[in-house]
Amino acid sequence: MTSDPTSPADRYADEPVALAGLRRKPHRGGDRALLDEVLDTTLVGTLSTVIEGWPWSVPMLFARAGDAILLHGSIAAGALRHVAEGVPSTFTVFILDGIVVADALFDHSANYRSAVIRGIPERADDEVAALEVLSDKLIPGRVAESPEITRKERAATIALRIPIVDGQWIAKARSGGPGVETDNWTGVVPTRTVFDDPITATGHLIPESVRRLVGG
Repeated sequence: MTSDPTSPADRYADEPVALAGLRRKPHRGGDRALLDEVLDTTLVGTLSTVIEGWPWSVPMLFARAGDAILLHGSIAAGALRHVAEGVPSTFTVFILDGIVVADALFDHSANYRSAVIRGIPERADDEVAALEVLSDKLIPGRVAESPEITRKERAATIALRIPIVDGQWIAKARSGGPGVETDNWTGVVPTRTVFDDPITATGHLIPESVRRLVGG
């Protein structure tokens, strides 16, 4: 079996032109500021790729660090090991900001912010640092409260980064009410994500980072 002489980046350069832009309602496309906002606000995204001709998608926690998306998980996770070999992938995130209620069902819609990043995942230079960035995104300040990761834990995990490259991402948003006027009631039902009171598993003292997260 002969190896592919081209690098992953060379193979990815042949992507279809149709992937590079919005065909429907291109005015909803956003700039890099919107992209960063979506990535920094969202906690979960979906990593997607293809293996042996079949699509493969896995929802994952993630964090943005500068011009890269960081993913962290078990070394036994098949999807992470697969894309770490230099496989073209996409990472998608979506925030539902509101349900748009129109008069006619056809005109109902949603207010949202979304992003799609295309790229070739690569192993993170510092897997511990990647885990710390991800942990502090989920629970700000938790890294400083936790013991250092052990050598055994480090060996059991894998951290990847997906570079954010110009021309290989799309950010999109919709806001406002329905676009059709009527005498009947129409409007928007806003949606948001909130954290409820923590449920204790062990111990009695709730860490400061968790108290700040739930706002108490």
